[in-house]
Amino acid sequence: MEIKIEHQPSQERLEQLGVKKWGIWQKEISKFPWTYDSQETCYFLAGNVIVTPDGEQPVEMGKGDLVIFPAGMSCTWEITSDVKKHYSFD
Repeated sequence: MEIKIEHQPSQERLEQLGVKKWGIWQKEISKFPWTYDSQETCYFLAGNVIVTPDGEQPVEMGKGDLVIFPAGMSCTWEITSDVKKHYSFD
């Protein structure tokens, strides 16, 4: 299962996706396990995080990244600076 990251997508791309209409999630520095029941697409407004899918290499992401997490993926989130992101579940 692969996490897909698009660094610094254009405003046009974000508008096409309707990112500003998505919900907002915020979380302070922390570490916790997470499993994706459905695919999530998110756009980071602030913060940095290291997501480590079970049995795989850690993936860093943060402010300005558009990220797709696949359905069925279990991972550990390690938030290294407070996160604020738009998100949408498919």
